[in-house]
Amino acid sequence: MGAKGLSTVESSDSERDDVVIQMGAVNMNVSNVPFPSAFFQPILKVLSEHVNGVRRRDLHDPVADGMGLTTDQRAELLPSGTHLRYRHRLGWGLNMLKTAGYAESPSHGMWRITSKGKELLRRVPGPFDEQITRQIVRESQSGIIDDGTAEELPVTTESEQTPEERIETAIGELRASIAKELLQRISQASPAFFEELVLHLLHALGYGSDLENLQHLGRSGDGGIDGVISLDKLGLEKVYVQAKRWQGPVGRPEVQGFYGALAGRRARKGVLIMTSAFTREARDFAEQVSDSIVLVDGGRLCSLMIDHGVGVTHYRVIQLPRIDGDYFGEV
Repeated sequence: MGAKGLSTVESSDSERDDVVIQMGAVNMNVSNVPFPSAFFQPILKVLSEHVNGVRRRDLHDPVADGMGLTTDQRAELLPSGTHLRYRHRLGWGLNMLKTAGYAESPSHGMWRITSKGKELLRRVPGPFDEQITRQIVRESQSGIIDDGTAEELPVTTESEQTPEERIETAIGELRASIAKELLQRISQASPAFFEELVLHLLHALGYGSDLENLQHLGRSGDGGIDGVISLDKLGLEKVYVQAKRWQGPVGRPEVQGFYGALAGRRARKGVLIMTSAFTREARDFAEQVSDSIVLVDGGRLCSLMIDHGVGVTHYRVIQLPRIDGDYFGEV
């Protein structure tokens, strides 16, 4: 790759249309789970059916059923991957109702509706409109009863997100910004530097017992191979690497060319890393020979660099507090 530098690939219109940029560095997918305010009325309705109170864990299914949440909505996880998003938003909605005075927790883990909540349900038995939702949000934020004189602010997406979700959104935006800058820096660096970077990243991922097991080729006559990683000390098992800085979609011919380079060396495993995205045809071919080739696009490359500290430093660790339900006897 040393003489190629920053290359441009020409693809058919169909290939361009089929390009899927997999930005692993940030997950900006819009959630299909309703915001916490949508849980207000269903929560109060379920609480009203339990005069003596109900455990929080026993609210999950009835509230989800009342809202008609789909299987996918119930299975959606927070970006952290440890909590169901609908339960997280249900819990936040429950806490907002408590702060606003519509629900209470008389004992550890138990919840029930208050007289204020009963009055609201009596007055508005159906779904809460935007005015009612705004009222509850304002009361939860101010801790006072809304007399209707406060400025009517719209319930925005930002205010509807839980604090944890707002932090995750901010982190996602930061990762996206860092990923963009990483690709800019890589495009400005020399081809040899990028090839070395890729080998360092693969070593950070656990490939090769030490740096001596990473061999940098990247010269004329390398047969399209930029690096070789020995997976064992004797070098019996190797992974061959090709890394290219690329503009525009990467098509099937490039993937086939790498596959041919592997075959020329009788190699069984290869990693093709590009700074751009692969076309659908390219990814389809790679799936056909999935035992031999792994594709890494620009988004995934940046995500791996950020996660494993290659070209990136992490200057602050944030600890997020959460109530220990087990300590207080709450599940």
